[in-house]
Amino acid sequence: MRTVIGIDVGGSTTKIVGFRENDSDSIQMIEPQFVHAADPITSVYGAFGRFTSQNGIGLNDIDCVMMTGVGSTFVQQPLYSLDCRAVSEFSSIGLGGLYLSGLNEAIIVSMGTGTALIHAKRDGKKTVTTYLGGTGVGGGTLVGLSRKIIGVDTIEHIEQLCEAGDIDKIDLRIKDISDKSLFPSVNHELTAANFGKLSDMATKEDIALGIANMVAETIAMMSIFVARGHGLRDIVLTGNLSSVKPVRKIIGGLSDAFDVNFIFPDNAQFGTVIGAALGALNE
Repeated sequence: MRTVIGIDVGGSTTKIVGFRENDSDSIQMIEPQFVHAADPITSVYGAFGRFTSQNGIGLNDIDCVMMTGVGSTFVQQPLYSLDCRAVSEFSSIGLGGLYLSGLNEAIIVSMGTGTALIHAKRDGKKTVTTYLGGTGVGGGTLVGLSRKIIGVDTIEHIEQLCEAGDIDKIDLRIKDISDKSLFPSVNHELTAANFGKLSDMATKEDIALGIANMVAETIAMMSIFVARGHGLRDIVLTGNLSSVKPVRKIIGGLSDAFDVNFIFPDNAQFGTVIGAALGALNE
C-alpha cells in the first residue's frame, strides 16, 4: 500500500496531509493538519513528526513527499532521506480544488495572504491547470488593515467584531444613488463604493465588517469575471481565508446576483497541500 505525504510550507505555518493508495487503486485521505512555528524549517519538521506519529506512519511506509508553497525553497535537504519532490503551487491549487469539490472543471480560487486564480480541468486521467492571475487583496489585507485601523489583528477577534457591524455606516450602495424605477433589473443592495459612505459614527465593529466586505467583494468579482471568460459558473474557494465566517457569508451572498456557484468545500483551507499530494498519485 503506497503512502504519499504532501507538505505546503508557508512562512510560519505548514500544512500536511497524506494519501494511502489501496490495492484496488482507490485512495484514502489521512486527515490534514497544520503547525505554527517561528521559521519554515522548524515548521516542516514539526508538522512531519506530529503527523506521522499521530497516524502511525513509519518512514518505510512513505513512498514520497511532495512539497509546495513559498517556504519550501528553504528546505534544502530530503526529509530523513525520503524521496522529496517539489511541485508547482498553482497546479496543486487546481488539483486540490477539483478533488475537494468533485468537479471536472472549475475556477479554483486560493485565498491566502493574497489570492490566486486557477482554471482546472480534467482531461481523461490528466488534470490541466492554468494560472490566470490574482490579486494582492487577501487575508493579509484583512489582517493588516484591521491592525492599523482598529487595533485588532487576529481572525477570531475580527470575526466577532463583524457579527455586530453595520455595513450601511461604511459602504455606498447602489440603492443610495439610484432610483429603483429607472434600473429595475439591477440589484440595488450591491456595493457602489467600498467605504464610500463612511460615517463619523462608525464603530470598530462597522469598520471591521467594511474591511472584510471590501476584501471578500474584490476576490468575488475577480473570480466572477474570470469564470465568465471561461464560460463557467462553478467557482471553488480554498485557502485559509475560506474559513473566515464573514468572508464566506459575503462571497456566498453574491451567487444569485451574478448567476455563479460559489463552493466552499470541506477542508477548503487545505486545498493546496491536498493537491500537492495528489500530484504524486496522478503521476
